[in-house]
Amino acid sequence: MLRHSLIAVWWLTIVTSLVEWNGQSLTLLQAGGIQSVPLAHSLIAAGVALDLLLALLLMFWPRRISYQVSMAAVIALTLTASVLSPNLWLHPLQPLGKNLPILAILHILARRSS
Repeated sequence: MLRHSLIAVWWLTIVTSLVEWNGQSLTLLQAGGIQSVPLAHSLIAAGVALDLLLALLLMFWPRRISYQVSMAAVIALTLTASVLSPNLWLHPLQPLGKNLPILAILHILARRSS
């Protein structure tokens, strides 16, 4: 159940990023100081590719290394978002704070894996 919930998070993030390609995804990067639309779109595409990789790893290769790669990605993305938009830590829905239980779940899954 834990693994499947994380797979759902990655797929929902992919869909949301693509649906909001010129909306919230773009606005979020622009608010973080990235004004070039082509650069922002490249970063969104890279994020979608990373989310796809993580979803596929957890779906088809649920091993310790997959969970560790996922943890590294969550940490890197959280740190990047913290630098670009530190105000996200003050958002009432806690888009960055939610990464803490995700990291805990990944840690549990990694410890249980071979």
